Amino acid sequence: MGYQTDAVHAGQHPEESTGAVITPIFQTATYAQEAPAVHKGYEYGRTGNPTRLALEQNLAALERGKFAYAFGSGMAATATVSQLLRGGDHVICTANVYGGTARYFRQVMAQFGLQIDLVDTSQIANLERVWRKETKMLFVETPTNPLLILSDLRALAAFCHDRQALLVVDNTFMSPYFQRPLELGADIVLHSTTKFINGHSDVVGGIVITNRPEIAERLAFLQNAVGAVPSPFDCWLILRATKTLPLRMRQINANAMTIAEFLQSDRRIQKVYYPGLKNHPQRELALRQQLDPYGQPGFGGMISFDLPDFETAKRFLTGIKLFTLAESLGGVESLICHPTSMTHASVPAEERRRIGLSDGLVRLAVGIEDVEDLIADLEHGLERV
Repeated sequence: MGYQTDAVHAGQHPEESTGAVITPIFQTATYAQEAPAVHKGYEYGRTGNPTRLALEQNLAALERGKFAYAFGSGMAATATVSQLLRGGDHVICTANVYGGTARYFRQVMAQFGLQIDLVDTSQIANLERVWRKETKMLFVETPTNPLLILSDLRALAAFCHDRQALLVVDNTFMSPYFQRPLELGADIVLHSTTKFINGHSDVVGGIVITNRPEIAERLAFLQNAVGAVPSPFDCWLILRATKTLPLRMRQINANAMTIAEFLQSDRRIQKVYYPGLKNHPQRELALRQQLDPYGQPGFGGMISFDLPDFETAKRFLTGIKLFTLAESLGGVESLICHPTSMTHASVPAEERRRIGLSDGLVRLAVGIEDVEDLIADLEHGLERV
């Protein structure tokens, strides 16, 4: 089936007893059994739920994967993937990763004996420098949050597989519409479904997808054993949202490209980070790697740019009206944030400086509004700079 058709139909069938076209919300904690251990495939709400299964099958199809497991948040998805490892194992993680991911690896999993190195994964030489015999996983975010640095997934997959290690990709920033890491050799892909997949800023969730049966078996065990599952209602909301994922992502991408070009032309801005710009150092990689299902490149809805310092950024942000000053991203409404005081406040200041995250950096999550209105809003903020 075509991608838009899968977005609307994959994992969903008319409900058997009534013929309902839309997958119902199976809001139940348990299921009646005909006899001991004789049931209809469902025993307990944590272990399985028909609404959740429909969402998992839908997102597996959109990521071109075979197995998917839904979780109550993106961090619950990350935590479950980390539980594929054991104490003493070594993980390499993208340095400029979402602050919550870095915090989780450093402050939580390190207590259980997991060894962590955060490096710039855009250069394989950096991996060679820290690789050990204990290295079992490379955890990559591409593009990174918030500096939009890309890592070459085909090259990283070959590098990891030569060393019998797993490549895990956080694909939240691109959504499965503009990037499908499993097709590029990744072993596992995960998302915060809170973001572009849901796209309406009303659900917190996560998903983990793989094509490898042995990994899927372990993920299924962990999903049930740990129990960090989403509610049926949350699954239903996300499932409703995926029907419009291709439409939303096309509009978001078009808006973001126009806004990035506007920002780049403004002398009050020091630097713009957006892979679609012709002067982005990794634009050629983006053109090869970030493709919609029909082979057309897409650069996503995330843009960052540098203002001189925090006070300047603060003046700019207080002049913004249409963009909402808030954490998160990927909704139909445009958001704006100041990473060092918001999304990446948990990252130590020394580490932020090392990876190039300045106090004047501003991050945009572009929505689907009329782009002329969004540019006028940014211009209003820039008048205060």
